[in-house]
This record gives sequence, C-alpha cells and structure tokens, in this order.
Amino acid sequence: MTFEDIIKDLKNKIYKPIYFLEGEESYYIDVITSYIAENVLDEAEKSFNQTVLYGRDTDIASVINTAKRFPMMANHQVVIVKEAQTLKDIENLIYYAEAPLNSTLLVINYKYKKLDKRKKLYKAIERNGLIFTSDKLYEDKIPAWINSYLSGRGISIDLKAGMLLTEFLGNELSKIVNELEKLILTLPGDSKTISAEQIERNIGISKDYNNFELHKALSRKNVVKANRIIYYFDKNQKNNPVSMTISSLYFFFSKVLMYHFIKDKSRQNAASVLRVNPFFLSDYELAAGHYSPAKVVQIISLLREYDLKSKGIGNISTTPGNLLKELIYKILH
Repeated sequence: MTFEDIIKDLKNKIYKPIYFLEGEESYYIDVITSYIAENVLDEAEKSFNQTVLYGRDTDIASVINTAKRFPMMANHQVVIVKEAQTLKDIENLIYYAEAPLNSTLLVINYKYKKLDKRKKLYKAIERNGLIFTSDKLYEDKIPAWINSYLSGRGISIDLKAGMLLTEFLGNELSKIVNELEKLILTLPGDSKTISAEQIERNIGISKDYNNFELHKALSRKNVVKANRIIYYFDKNQKNNPVSMTISSLYFFFSKVLMYHFIKDKSRQNAASVLRVNPFFLSDYELAAGHYSPAKVVQIISLLREYDLKSKGIGNISTTPGNLLKELIYKILH
C-alpha cells in the first residue's frame, strides 16, 4: 500500500492489526504514526488504551504482552513502538504476528532499517498486517514533491525557489516540510506563491549567490560571476560551507560527464537519464560544450583532492575560502 492508501483507509476507519513502518525516510513513518496516535481513539479512550513504548527501553516480550491486552471501554487499543530498530530479537515478534488481535493496532517504527523479506516474520506481517517501506527520494524528485506538498495546501512555488530549497535542504523530507510551513506562515497578504525572494528573506539562502548559480556561471565559463559567488561564499561560510559546495560541484560535473556519453541527446531523454528537470538541461548542455570529457574527468579529480584538503588532509593552513578560490580557478583554466 502507498502512503496515500494507508491514510485513506485510516480516515475510513479501516484498520490493520499490525503497521510495520520501515525504511530510510522517517517523514512518512512519523506522519502515519501521528495520524494513528491522534485519530483512532478519542481523548477519553486514550488514557487506558494507548501505549507508547521505546525500543531502547523495552523488549519483544513486553511488546507482545502489551499488544495482547484487550481494550477497556473501547473498540481498539493502540500500541506504538518507537525506535523499534534498536529492539533485540525482533524476529521473535513472529509469535504475535502469526495471530494478532484485531482489536489492537500495533504500530512498529523501524526507522533506517528494513526487515529481511526472506524471513518468516516479514511474511507473517505481510499476511496479517501491513508493511510500509519508506525509501529516500532522489534529489531530482524533490522539486516535484515540494510542488505536490504545497499544492495540497493551495500554495504554489517558483521553479527557481523549489530548486534553491532542494539544494539547501537536500532530500530530508521532515526538514523540508518544516521550512515550507515557515514559508507558508510568512506569505505576504493574499499571496499564494512562494518566491526565491521570500526564501532569501526568511531562510537566508541568497537567490543570486548559491551553488545553483555557481553551476550556471561555470557552465557558461563566466569568470566574473563565478568569482563573485565564491567571494560571497567566503564571507558567508556558515550558510555556504566549502564541503557542501564541493559536493554540489561533484554532483553537477558528474552529470556533465554523463551527458557527454548520452547517445540520444533529445531534451526529454537527456533529462530522464540525468534525472534533472528539463528546464535546467541547458546548464549541462552548455557545460558539455565548454568542458571536454577529459577536462571533466580532471575536474572531478580536482574536486576529490580539494574535498580532502577541506577536511585537513594534505592542507595545513589554507583557509576554506582560499581553497575554493584555487579550485574554481583550476576548473575555469
């Protein structure tokens, strides 16, 4: 079942005896768990029928004993096990999973890990309950996810603003949602669109001096603009750490190298292969025109070298700002 399917069933009071929520992306696990905790029982019922356990403080025997209790003056009881990935002997949950109580909703938060599909426990939960795997989204999918999230709130976002958020926040959905909610609260007047200017005012990401703009400057071999951006980075290192810039450049030039070897360079196919929005494909096209495959390989080697130097390996005294200036000079020349 998808996340949307699960929430739809919960809203329709169609319950499963076991919800095993696993995977690297904690956001969906937290949302499903919160919805069950807040909506299955009313406030009076929760006192006797809702229990929250923590994997580090409990064991499988206690989880099973709690799940086997019958509800008091209610149709259901809810048992939530947080941090279940720290539980020892999780496989012993099989003794409950083979015959769970329909009056219990046992919610297992198994974050950052997954059950082995070959094991009996997985098959028993799949047969008698529900297993939801919450995988991390690739960063190229994040702008569309942001659009979808905001659309559900009746809000839109500029394309550049969405890319800025993705670059600054990465693919951790919980962090993204927190920032989006802040931006929604700060929307001026009757505005329903989040802009790059609003992001700059409220989050501190410059709309003109950021890694995305650095990629554009380098793709065009715009020496003046590239140097303006890294000068800004040097003066604002807290929001623009050199490690993040190097990582971002590695991501960009790796895709430039891929672009060189794509046979079908039609816009839609190239964007699909590179996993980028077609709107931004021109940056990779321009960069491929300015940097040969051999030069791109050299740049990637430089990025690895300067990543180590930024961490103090082979570098005693050069400041992060000067390291970045050296790196950009060598990329451009």
